Amino acid sequence: MPTLPLPDAKDRVAQYLDARADGRGARVVGLTGDASDRKYYRILPKDGDPFVLAVHATAIDAEALPFVNVARLLEAMPVPTPRILGYDNALGILALQDLGDLTLQAHLGTQAFQAHAALYRQAVAHIVTMQARGAALASPAYLPYGIAFDVEKLTWELDFFLKHYLAAYRDAVLPPAAFEAVRGECRTIVEELAGEPRVLCHRDYHSRNLMLSQGQLYLIDFQDARMGPDTYDLVSLLRDSYVDLSEAAVNELIAYFLALKGGGVTEAEFRPRFDLMALQRNLKALGTFGYQTTARQNPVYIQYMPRTLRYVRDTLQRYPRFARLHELLAPHIDELK
Repeated sequence: MPTLPLPDAKDRVAQYLDARADGRGARVVGLTGDASDRKYYRILPKDGDPFVLAVHATAIDAEALPFVNVARLLEAMPVPTPRILGYDNALGILALQDLGDLTLQAHLGTQAFQAHAALYRQAVAHIVTMQARGAALASPAYLPYGIAFDVEKLTWELDFFLKHYLAAYRDAVLPPAAFEAVRGECRTIVEELAGEPRVLCHRDYHSRNLMLSQGQLYLIDFQDARMGPDTYDLVSLLRDSYVDLSEAAVNELIAYFLALKGGGVTEAEFRPRFDLMALQRNLKALGTFGYQTTARQNPVYIQYMPRTLRYVRDTLQRYPRFARLHELLAPHIDELK
């Protein structure tokens, strides 16, 4: 039988609150959603602490939701995440701890890095915990251990860049030979990254997905966690399309990461792997920004392209191994020259 459509999200929120002792008479405030089809509402009870409702487009099986599965893994480490307070499968609602509205990106403002160095060290420490405890807690019961940044996934992301940023946003038409040459360079990057030892990765670990609440950074948007290189989350944090970090700050935090992680790896050994991962992830980010701008008609991401392009240019220029890729892309992207 076909699934019957659910009532409007606001009507479902009202039904959910009517069934809760602290829900009756509570004030409901709509929140800005993420890129999914979920809607979010802050609930302000007459008595008690506020909480957030994530309202899905359809009925859910909460126990099978990737968000719930990964949340339990992170809680076991422990790494700070919003507590799951309850759910209603039929209404498609998940109730979560309210962390407020302050992301790390918003908190940074225009202040110098040193004003926020402790928070960044906290963020780096969470990465080290995820990697170390992620290895200890590995189990097929947790979804991230069954998916990875493998050749297929990393290739798809770079093809997304070629299609949605280079072709759609920049209107670039590469001759067939040049296009195949670019894909060949991308293949080399992908195969090297996919061949690295894998650790647990958040997958989108940047300043917009770290919430600051009472001095503590909490991880959000972790439902797509998977296995990948140990550089992945650190690159996401330090080559963040949404904030500027000086090279001195990046170097300081890489050194801090390596000190916490142990193992005797030097910065000279680590940095080429970090930059290789950064190149792939920044190209992937440009693909996402191009897609949002051209396919979704959402221009908000245009403002983050220059910073990301600067990362790509600097990495291409730093290593002779990327000279050919630089030569192929620069005629179509002026910012890379």
